[in-house]
Amino acid sequence: MSETQPVMLLTGASRGIGHATVKLFQERGWRLLTVSRQPFSPLCRWQNARESHVQADLGDLASIPALAAEVRGRLADGKLHALVNNAGISPKGPNGQRLGVMASDAALWTQVLNVNLISTALLVRELMPELERAGGSIVNVTSIAGSRVHPFAGVAYAASKAALAALTREMAHEFGGRGVRTNAIAPGEIDTAILSAGTDALVAAEVPMKRLGTPREVAETIYYLCTPASSYVNGAEIHINGGQHV
Repeated sequence: MSETQPVMLLTGASRGIGHATVKLFQERGWRLLTVSRQPFSPLCRWQNARESHVQADLGDLASIPALAAEVRGRLADGKLHALVNNAGISPKGPNGQRLGVMASDAALWTQVLNVNLISTALLVRELMPELERAGGSIVNVTSIAGSRVHPFAGVAYAASKAALAALTREMAHEFGGRGVRTNAIAPGEIDTAILSAGTDALVAAEVPMKRLGTPREVAETIYYLCTPASSYVNGAEIHINGGQHV
């Protein structure tokens, strides 16, 4: 960790897990840069939020170099200590139902894979010099849906998260020798504004701890993976689901 203020770049920062992560890291002295499709949201207020936000559509892969250049220009010493890839989309049907193979066309697959998977690889590729200079940490946000069929997550989302877990292992192998660690967190049912109807019944039936997780609990795990406390953790995927995966 640099003697100067560490810097984290977080994608998908406007709500839920992203919002909780921003607040926790700022409480602990980090400088934050955030990215989302929307302009800065007044619902996610934190110190210097508006000035630290970059609006970008990660589904537009051609825009990734410009996004990276904007981030690079905001790093005073050319060091990025943490990159948290939290952005993700999970399209639903007209009545909020999960979309299976037969309901998912090529455009939907392309949109989901671009945002949830390919943009992550391209952003890391662009910002590797800054991560390497800082001995930084990459944290990818996967999902319980990447390892089991989930009643609310569609097939494209699930496949993208399974692929992101594989990408995490590949990055850990490729970048570990450069001093850059890559890990993933796989949240289960977390208490955010985008919970699907029926989640309470799912938690009661499948989660041994019999409750939802909180965004703060997820943020604490992300923080652990971005600090020296996890200095020998590389290529891991940590389940944050109250035991739902067992």
